[in-house]
Amino acid sequence: MSSPHSPGTHAEPGTHPGPAGTRSAGVPAEPAPAAVGRAVDRVDAPAKVTGRARYAAEFPYEDLAWAAFTYATVTRGRITAIDTAAASALPGVIAVITHLDAPRMKPSPKPNPIRSMESMATATSVDYLNTPEVHWNGQPVAVVVAEDPETAAHAAESVAVTYEVLPHSADFAAEERHAVPQRNSVIQHASGTKGDADAALAAAPVSVDLRFTTPRHHHNALEPHATTAVWDGGRLTVHDGTQNIHWLRSQLATKFDVPVGDVRVLAPFVGGGFGGKSMVWPGTILTALAARVTGRPVRAALTREGVYRSVGGRQPSVQRVAIGAERDGGLTALIHTSTAPMGKVGGAPEQITSVARHMYGAEHIRHRQYTLGLDTLSTTNMRAPGESIGSFAMEAAVDELAYELGLDPVELRLRNEPSSNPIDGKPFAHRQLTECFANGASLFGWPARSFEPRSMREGSSLVGWGTAAAYHPAWQLPANVTVRLDARGRALVRCAFHEMGMGTATAQSQIAADALGVPFEAVTVEYGDSGLPTGPGAGGSAQTASVASSLLEACEKLKKSIGTPREGESYAQLLARTGRDHAEAVVGSETRVGKRVGQVRFTAKYLREQRRWMKAACGAHFCEVRVDADTGEARVTRWVAVFDVGRVVNAKTAASQLRGGIVMGIGQALTEQTLLDPRTGRIMNPSLSEYHVPVHADVPRIDVSWLDDPDPTMPLGIVGVGEVGITGVAGAVANALHHATGRRLRDLPLTLEKLL
Repeated sequence: MSSPHSPGTHAEPGTHPGPAGTRSAGVPAEPAPAAVGRAVDRVDAPAKVTGRARYAAEFPYEDLAWAAFTYATVTRGRITAIDTAAASALPGVIAVITHLDAPRMKPSPKPNPIRSMESMATATSVDYLNTPEVHWNGQPVAVVVAEDPETAAHAAESVAVTYEVLPHSADFAAEERHAVPQRNSVIQHASGTKGDADAALAAAPVSVDLRFTTPRHHHNALEPHATTAVWDGGRLTVHDGTQNIHWLRSQLATKFDVPVGDVRVLAPFVGGGFGGKSMVWPGTILTALAARVTGRPVRAALTREGVYRSVGGRQPSVQRVAIGAERDGGLTALIHTSTAPMGKVGGAPEQITSVARHMYGAEHIRHRQYTLGLDTLSTTNMRAPGESIGSFAMEAAVDELAYELGLDPVELRLRNEPSSNPIDGKPFAHRQLTECFANGASLFGWPARSFEPRSMREGSSLVGWGTAAAYHPAWQLPANVTVRLDARGRALVRCAFHEMGMGTATAQSQIAADALGVPFEAVTVEYGDSGLPTGPGAGGSAQTASVASSLLEACEKLKKSIGTPREGESYAQLLARTGRDHAEAVVGSETRVGKRVGQVRFTAKYLREQRRWMKAACGAHFCEVRVDADTGEARVTRWVAVFDVGRVVNAKTAASQLRGGIVMGIGQALTEQTLLDPRTGRIMNPSLSEYHVPVHADVPRIDVSWLDDPDPTMPLGIVGVGEVGITGVAGAVANALHHATGRRLRDLPLTLEKLL
């Protein structure tokens, strides 16, 4: 067996080349122009467009075998017999592994962010292949290893499993009444009150009290989940499309009872994730198990159906939004509640009602979330988990109130824009939502909108204009970074962060270039490898700011260690003048004690800042829809959005991220839903032929812009752009459809039959 990477080296696709071999290596005579804020091309673009970029299922190994999975076909049960004879007899089959012969693995840790951040990567509590128990329809119950993927898939389908079916429930509608209040936690406010919202609602001169529903959603990343696992004695190397390298590394070390240092995870490129690759799902664990059992490198690449069966998605929800107001539009009461299921074997509730805490300056506020357990696969993060579906209900309800009041929907929002966080009075670290609405309304031409529904028409199309606010909290996570500067003016940044298509390596190169005073082209970044300093996970729109914080600190330490340059002299020239080859600075510790100290410091800082500030990105959406008056076919035909996202590091990649969020929101609004049979718990549309995501023909021109005003409480003023784009989108579409047709739809997706 051979590996394309030896320990301590880093794959070319996980870096971008500096000047060596492409330009003279002298110290620049002129100061480098500022890189932050420019529309810089992605440093990984050449590798991707030429095919040099390798993803988890593309790393070559000698003697590579392939794994495929047999998925349970019952909702809740116990395996009473499993016949592997037909599968084992197929030519090319190497092994069929079931609960009858699989080596024992340790249970995954229970999620506890205070004790261990890595425990938050536990997707389910199921001991895969170490138990005959079945907990959801789609749970892997056997692994087949074969010489090629086609044989493995055929053999996996040939495994015959007999079950004792146990009582179960997968029917959300039937079980909704059994929901219980969700508890508040250190990372999520599940409930909160200010004043007496119920009494204020009852006394309000004008009010709305509405019910909204949203369906299950599934991730459909361009790269389905895949893992390549290789054991070398007691050491494990894993190539995986993960959003959190170090959480995955820790989980694998726990499951296979090996030291963390003996596990290496490589993810130089991830083909999209949207939260679906932030947890550790059974496919990754069982691929590593298959490699250990067979003694060969093993690869598993999930089919689309395999992703739906074994990887969680977004929660469905039932929401109530009730708003009371004076006749001038001032809000007196705001109530937002949600009920959403989770799998009985795991999953985390989404912060669905958090928008009620932050968006509107109502005198009285109450929000609360309720949860219940179902015999389904656990839910997981999906772009703006909670806020995306919570903002749909909130923004549609505000629009409906505007019509009750006879007020322009933008004007109603502006009249209720708070000066501080509405529920607790904390100051906003940075919030310019009023400016976003003003700019967006001007760019869109909102003043030309007529108020009455069905009043704008062009030919056979009913034309509707809708608006909504966007909101997503700003977070910061721990990150370890090393920075090296040599006497030739070349800089090397090392951190195990993730590149899922958002341009993280490009942004960090820009930040390092400005901090060190070197050209952007002189910076090389290494990432995507657990052998590098521990990086943050790619989630919560936190990665850029988190790495930037440590990177800026490391650059300052580096410059101090070099000394003070003479006038007009660069730090690299000072190194050369004083006879030093290079200088290096480190932020963060990779020792066990150092990591624990870092965790304590991070938690203390997080809690301190939670008490002091309300940090978030926000924005304003404006959309146009056209609805065929005869057929009811709806199309989004124009979109303008303006955001307050702090400082933008790279104008090109930021625009891409914001547009991508809006596209995903259009899918959420009009087409996307995972259909679950409530009798069997089986997903009925596990493919892109039946789960409909937006394609080019569904997406109009999307004009995005931002205020580019730094948040003074965040590193370099960065707030984050990955998730705020999707929030409010479904609400804006629903509001535009109402303006076009006069029909108020409150159940996603907003499909044709609901408009007719």
